[in-house]
Amino acid sequence: MKLDSYWTDSAPAFVPRSCELPAQVDVAIVGGGFTGLSAALALAKRGAKVVVLEAGERVAAEASGRNGGHVNNGLAVDYAEVAAKFGVERARAWYRAYDDAVDTVERLVREEAIACDFLRHGKLKLATRTNQMAALERSAERLIGDGVDTDVEILDAGRVRAEVQSEQFHGGLLYKRSGQMHMGRFAHGLAAAAQRNGAQIHTATGVQRLERLGHGHAHKLHTGRGTVSAQQVLLATGATRHGGYGSFGWLRRRIVPIGSFIVVTEPLGAERAQALLAARRTYVTVANIHHYFRLTADHRLVFGGRARFAISSPQSDAASGEILRAGLARTFPQLASVRLDYCWGGLVDITQDRLPHAGERDGLYYAMGYSGHGTQMSVHMGERMAAVMDGDANANPWRDHDWPAIPGHFGPPWFLPAVGLYYRLKDRMA
Repeated sequence: MKLDSYWTDSAPAFVPRSCELPAQVDVAIVGGGFTGLSAALALAKRGAKVVVLEAGERVAAEASGRNGGHVNNGLAVDYAEVAAKFGVERARAWYRAYDDAVDTVERLVREEAIACDFLRHGKLKLATRTNQMAALERSAERLIGDGVDTDVEILDAGRVRAEVQSEQFHGGLLYKRSGQMHMGRFAHGLAAAAQRNGAQIHTATGVQRLERLGHGHAHKLHTGRGTVSAQQVLLATGATRHGGYGSFGWLRRRIVPIGSFIVVTEPLGAERAQALLAARRTYVTVANIHHYFRLTADHRLVFGGRARFAISSPQSDAASGEILRAGLARTFPQLASVRLDYCWGGLVDITQDRLPHAGERDGLYYAMGYSGHGTQMSVHMGERMAAVMDGDANANPWRDHDWPAIPGHFGPPWFLPAVGLYYRLKDRMA
C-alpha cells in the first residue's frame, strides 16, 4: 500500500505563480485548504488584494485532500438531536446551510470549469443492524415533517441489496441532494481560479506569529519568509499538522484533532465496480465507529472510517490500513483478495457539539471545526466569510453559535484512547 492520499497522488500539483511576499494586503488568509482557497477566490472577485499563506508544500494537502471524497448534505449529528438542543428554527437553518454548501460546490465546479468528476447521486446511510432501521425511519419522518428535507427516502433491505453488493445491510436512509468529487482535482481548479482572479498563493509559508495593530482588524503576520501587514485576517487552518492550529491557544482548546483513515483498492474494472455499487452514491454506516465508502471514476473502491482513535502518522496509517482491510472484507467478502493501492490518514477537526464554528474574535475572523463534514461546508464558508468580511454579518449561518472550550483539553488529545473505547462499547451495546 502506498501511504499517500489517492486524491493528491492522482491529481496535478498546483504550482503557485512565483512572486515575492507582499508587504501589504487587504486580506491575509492563513491556510490553503478549501476554506482559504474559496475565500480567496470570492474576495479577489470582489476586488480585494488577497494573499493565502499555506504552511505546507502543497495547497489542500491536509483535511481538504485527505478525506473520503464525499460532498454530503445533512448535519454531522442527527437533526432531531440538534433541534432538541438548539431549537427547531436554528436546526432547520443549519441543516439547510449544508444543502446550500453542496449547491456552492456544484456551482463553482460549473462556473470555473473544474474537471473533478463531480456527481450528485445522493448519500445512503446504511443500517448494519435491524434495530437501527427504526431510528432511520424516525429521522426521515422528522426531516419531512419539519419541512427540512423532503428529498429523503427510506430504502428497505431488498432495495439496498439491489444497489449494494453486500449482505451486511438491513436498509438505509437516502439523502438525494448529496454528491461526490475528486478532491485533488477540485483543489487544483479552485486554487487556479483564485490565482486567475488575482489572489496570491504562497506555499511553504507558515504563519509563526500574529501581531495585532491597534484595536481593529489589522494585523502583521510573521512568517519564515518575512512579514505581511493585512487589514483583515481569516484563520482557515482547522486541525492542521503544520503548527498554525497549535499557535492559537483559544482555538486549540475548542478543536480535537482525530484521525480518520482510508484505503483505496486497485481498479476493479467498470463491470465489477458497477455490480458492487450500482447507483454510485456515497455510503456511510450507522455507528459511532462507522465506515464510509464510494467508487472513483477509474473504478476503485474508497473505503474509510475511524479505524483507530489515534493521530495520523505513517505507522498509525499502516496499522489502521490493516484494520480497514478486515472491515472491507467483512462488508464485501468478494473483495477480500483485492490489492489495496493506497492507505492514508488525516486529521478531522472535531468540535464538542460536532457543528462548524465561524465568526470573529479579537479582530481575527475564523471558520473551522467541520467535524468530518467539511468538504462542502469549508467551500461554502470560504464564500460566506468573504461576504462577512465585506460587511454582511448575516452571511455567516453560524454567527450566533457559542463555542465554549472543551473541559480538560489544552493541547495534544491525551483522552482519545478512552473516547475510542467508549464509542466501541456504545456500538456493541446498541
